[in-house]
Amino acid sequence: MIEMRITNSMMSSTMLMNLNNSLRRMNKGNTQMVTGKKFSMPSDDPIGVSKSLALNTAVAQLERHKKNAEDATSWFQITETAVAEVSNILLRAKELAVSADGLESKVDKEKIKVEIDQLTEELVNLSNTSYSGKHVFSGYRTEQKLLDENGKYINEIKNKEKMDYQVSIGDTIDVNTLGHKLFGIAPNVPNPADLDTVNTGGTTPNDGANAGETAQLIGVFEALSKALGDDNQTDIGKSIGRIEKHLDNVLSVRGEIGAKTRRMEMSIDRIEQDIINFTALLSKNEDADMAEVIMKFKNDENVYRAALSTGAKVIQPSLVDFIR
Repeated sequence: MIEMRITNSMMSSTMLMNLNNSLRRMNKGNTQMVTGKKFSMPSDDPIGVSKSLALNTAVAQLERHKKNAEDATSWFQITETAVAEVSNILLRAKELAVSADGLESKVDKEKIKVEIDQLTEELVNLSNTSYSGKHVFSGYRTEQKLLDENGKYINEIKNKEKMDYQVSIGDTIDVNTLGHKLFGIAPNVPNPADLDTVNTGGTTPNDGANAGETAQLIGVFEALSKALGDDNQTDIGKSIGRIEKHLDNVLSVRGEIGAKTRRMEMSIDRIEQDIINFTALLSKNEDADMAEVIMKFKNDENVYRAALSTGAKVIQPSLVDFIR
């Protein structure tokens, strides 16, 4: 049996290799203590890194959906505020029309007419409500107003002009309320027949309002103003019924916005809970157990110190020792 001769060089090389291995383990432990993570490179734990990438992607997607839902909620709140103001104006106009219907004095009716004209201007202002520079009732053309100062549609607006926000995977919600659904359409104003029934632009995607057509609600107010100026009791009485019909339509629109707002609030709550759950899974997958890491690091440090002490004794003999 041939025995291999062990030299000082071989012993030194083996000792250095073992010391490097100990240092590598200590460096890994030190990195885990500093970063608080189980791994810092894909090679440390390929499966763990793969899971972390998937979980981080899921959390980022949830954050994006949450932001969309929050933006949609803000849009709904601005729209609902405007619609509520329209409702208040209609209630005030109805109150004034009822008062005028029982008045004999033309002078008093002229005073009511002044307020009705002011309410008409406010309706036009509300039709052009904006959120972050976007007009909420203008369909796709958010950079442009819905109505001009005369209460006419500036551009055509169709039922298909819905702005969708993605609030979950495969789940979207349309955030805009189309102006003609709220203010109606009266193509042939001042034809009274165009004011007696609420016209919200049909139901097919290509139905809607055309540029230059008068908003029906504006037409109703203008007809009331004219009846007051002309002291026309019959038309004043008709205006009351028209206002009531539009008030019902406005309340319906407001209810739809409220339902969407509530849905977004529930979606935000669900998304926030999902973010918490996925973040917990991410933490469990990549966060290091600091007690275990510190204990292992101290153990590796003790091994390293012992190796240094042992190595110093093994390689102690020198040429002087051999000469002796």
